Amino acid sequence: MRIDILTLFPGMFPGYLNESILQKAQDLGQLEVHLHNIRDFAAGKHHVTDEPPFGGGGGMLLKPEPIFDAVESLILRQAQDKVFNLQSSEEKDQRLKIEDMPIILLTPQGRPFSQTIAQELSQHERLVLLCGRYEGVDERVRQHLVTDEISIGDYVLTGGELAAMVIVDAVTRLLPGVLGAEGAAETDSHATGLLEGPHYTKPAQFREWTVPEVLRSGHAANIARWRREESLRRTWQRRPDLLLTAELDEADRWFLGKLAGENS
Repeated sequence: MRIDILTLFPGMFPGYLNESILQKAQDLGQLEVHLHNIRDFAAGKHHVTDEPPFGGGGGMLLKPEPIFDAVESLILRQAQDKVFNLQSSEEKDQRLKIEDMPIILLTPQGRPFSQTIAQELSQHERLVLLCGRYEGVDERVRQHLVTDEISIGDYVLTGGELAAMVIVDAVTRLLPGVLGAEGAAETDSHATGLLEGPHYTKPAQFREWTVPEVLRSGHAANIARWRREESLRRTWQRRPDLLLTAELDEADRWFLGKLAGENS
């Protein structure tokens, strides 16, 4: 997968991208991340990328021209063998629709990011992430350029750079071979619609606290059931809303009924 990130502050990314799982994914050839400074696409001596909004009001808005030029240059590079003359805005819009490349604006107004969306994005060969800044972007970027808008939570950040890192991380974990163990990402919290239950490692006893006997029993079926029930318990305690959409079998429903009885 290739991910192109458009930002005014590319220096924010290398420290995170060059460590741990993300570095491993790049070493394996499963991930390429390309950083693009929006300012490089701004015209004029001073490469201005933001202006005050029409009609007044506080803050600054990112101008449309540098963003459109940046994205269109990526699209043209991707399809050099089939480039046609992009003279009119209609042809440019058509070109953007032809390319199967999500162009995602990171904004508090976007759809809430989730594990399901991460799985959806991981199916693409290429993504473009546009990091918002200041009061946002010119509305024409939303109307005629981006194909999706994503928010990582109901709060406001200084810019979209942290959100871009979150999305890169969540999507990368789902790429084949990145986590090592096959299916490892499938048991993460939210991957199954539930939160993960507790985990333990050595020593078996730490101070007065011991690891549950079932985990030391070696009985695979009992361990699997215990983990499922603890996952249900934790979800019921912390995120009961997830149970409304999770896939549950009869044993799951029986256990949830037992939990409800214990706390009635």
